[in-house]
Amino acid sequence: MAGPCAIEGEDMAMRIAEKIVKITTALDIPYTFKGSFKKANRSRIDSFTGIGDEKALKILQKVSLTFGIPTITDIHEIKDAEMAAEYVDVLQIPAFLVRQTDLVVAAAKTGKKVNLKKGQFMSPESMKHAVQKVLDSGNDQVWITDRGTMFGYQDMIVDFRGIPTMKQYAPVVLDITHSLQQPNQSSGVTGGRPDMIETIARAGVVNNVDGIFVETHFDPANAKSDGANMLHLDLLEGLLTRLVAIRKTINTF
Repeated sequence: MAGPCAIEGEDMAMRIAEKIVKITTALDIPYTFKGSFKKANRSRIDSFTGIGDEKALKILQKVSLTFGIPTITDIHEIKDAEMAAEYVDVLQIPAFLVRQTDLVVAAAKTGKKVNLKKGQFMSPESMKHAVQKVLDSGNDQVWITDRGTMFGYQDMIVDFRGIPTMKQYAPVVLDITHSLQQPNQSSGVTGGRPDMIETIARAGVVNNVDGIFVETHFDPANAKSDGANMLHLDLLEGLLTRLVAIRKTINTF
């Protein structure tokens, strides 16, 4: 999965999707376009939250129809589930909300795929209960995405021991860029370590994640959300090319 963190406008979303589709098609990588139709969990009240729910969802739908790829977006409230399900293929439960039973069940009951972000405060083992909520709701289309674990107040770490643990419950995606966030900065704007993107990505592929999640943008410094930990879009092709080579090498053993 890759894309901008938040939908900033149609032109930007289409440009990013077009470039990534060319790259992933050439490398034979299955691709799901990610964009948040609304950013609800902001540190400051003046932070960007979106361009309007329906407007953003229609852009995601256009991306899907134009390029023939699935799309994914976050939901934050029960009422978001049915609304977003009309436009996208996968509903994502944000990490801070993954223990909210009613939200998880609402997503599952739409019949769409459900992507459960592991809470930064949760153990890998505890994700089996979140998965079970989806299964018990009559939906077996569920993924887990690891986005790191809080390490102190202002940093994140990735515990790669969690990947084989969570793979017992569902396919596991590694969120490379969110795992490199440095939240709770004094400015109220999340920091990050984009210089470590390839390090985390390589380790994830070596440890047999089923997919990777990368936030990318033509101009991360001016992105409306999470620019501090994004990968510049110009660097994506090189990164994916190297990751494919690593996966092919691993698969020979």
